Amino acid sequence: MIAACIKWIGGRSVTGLSAADECAIEMALRHGEATRSSVIAVTVGSAVADRCLRDALACGAATAIRVDAPDNMDSASVAAALMPVVGHSTAVWCGDYSADRGSGSVPAFLAELLDRQQALGLVAAEFIDPLRVVRRLDGGRREVLRITGQAVLSVEGSVARLRRAPLRAALTAQGTEVLPYGTRTSPNTSVAAPTVRPYRPRARVLNAPAGVTPLERLRALTDASSAPQPGEIVEADPADAAARIIDALSEWGYLA
Repeated sequence: MIAACIKWIGGRSVTGLSAADECAIEMALRHGEATRSSVIAVTVGSAVADRCLRDALACGAATAIRVDAPDNMDSASVAAALMPVVGHSTAVWCGDYSADRGSGSVPAFLAELLDRQQALGLVAAEFIDPLRVVRRLDGGRREVLRITGQAVLSVEGSVARLRRAPLRAALTAQGTEVLPYGTRTSPNTSVAAPTVRPYRPRARVLNAPAGVTPLERLRALTDASSAPQPGEIVEADPADAAARIIDALSEWGYLA
């Protein structure tokens, strides 16, 4: 059995499946055809996600399963919800990012929970025996892997386009039952994202400007004609130099 794990995004500025998730469905279907295996499409979320599962059914998936759970679960919780459903699959195909530009970490969590090999960020795949895949590395490099056992794989959206479903299959899928799994009692361990603001150092404490009259005090505060102070050159051991840097940052207001 081959599994395709997909994520439906709804009620936001971006709605639907990502190109990577659609590619995951297509690669699972191709893998199933090459190995004569059935394909199941799985998602985690509320009933609104049934739409993407029916699209997978129309394209050729044999079974659609939705794990009934909150829509705002974190990646680790999503992987834990998927694990009992896809645990018997030979290969689990996932997209490397969702439509909301998520972290793409669910495949890694899932591989860890299932104790399987993982091949993430794939840019090509050949459905031969054994399965041959190519993954993207930093610096424009590529890595060629041969998958000889059960694995979790994630693909980029540019690898393949999801096939167009025949009209009759699309109409039939609308009446096909999406099998529910579990209840909405899954723990929600998501943590609200922290608010990130530009760093602003503490205000420096300066001596009062010299001068008696307001004009003289204003000139002292705004005078830019004086020569800039040269930087300090220190020759010291690494520990002493580090301590001097910390002292300087504290004097300048960057450290408490």
